Amino acid sequence: MSFRILALTLLLVLPAHAADLVTRPGAVGHRDFKRAKQVLPRVYAGLEQTLYCGCRYEGKRIDFSSCDYRVRKDERRGSRQEWEHVVPAWNIGHQRQCWKQGGRKHCTATDPVFRKAEGDLVNLVPEIGEINADRSNFRYGVWVDDPVPMYGQCKTVVDFRQRRIQPRQAVRGRIARIQMYMAATYGLRLSPLERRIFCTWARAYPVDAWERERERRIVRIQGTGNRFVTDPGLREKFCAPA
Repeated sequence: MSFRILALTLLLVLPAHAADLVTRPGAVGHRDFKRAKQVLPRVYAGLEQTLYCGCRYEGKRIDFSSCDYRVRKDERRGSRQEWEHVVPAWNIGHQRQCWKQGGRKHCTATDPVFRKAEGDLVNLVPEIGEINADRSNFRYGVWVDDPVPMYGQCKTVVDFRQRRIQPRQAVRGRIARIQMYMAATYGLRLSPLERRIFCTWARAYPVDAWERERERRIVRIQGTGNRFVTDPGLREKFCAPA
């Protein structure tokens, strides 16, 4: 871990032990993933919009007419809302010893830091199940200015051969700030290319009203949120040359 990431980690929230995870829906604090899903509807109440395609949803039902979405292949998951990890659980786990000993299930059962990261509300967003599945653990990137649509009129596209996803422009800044938060808070490694992409996105696509409101709600429920949303100086420190 670089000195810069280590310093930012100390500025943010150091990963805690399992005893710090709350279990009651009304309690304030970090949760595991199962309990995070119970409170996420409170975070997005009135803000119900999927990340990659901007589709409205009600309950678990996607409103296709709100975004001109067209199912690519999976009718079952294409019609329902799920919770997407912006930094995939695979990425979190593969940087921890527990994954080598038994994968995600073993990490959830034995590693309190993984459990906290897996359920961190900052990293969880509503998404169409089909795109959640298609994205898998692919990395973010940009490779085409005017992508050929894959999901109706949705501007997000997936490259299965190269294992990458290009998100629509409107949400690139949100994704970048979440990536920065997860890297700094949990000591996750980013490649030089990923760092350049996320720093570019964070500057090109500023924090908007939706992101600010989401941040306020996460802080009320979790006790802490994403300081890369509220502190522009922290973003610049993260992106400063090593």
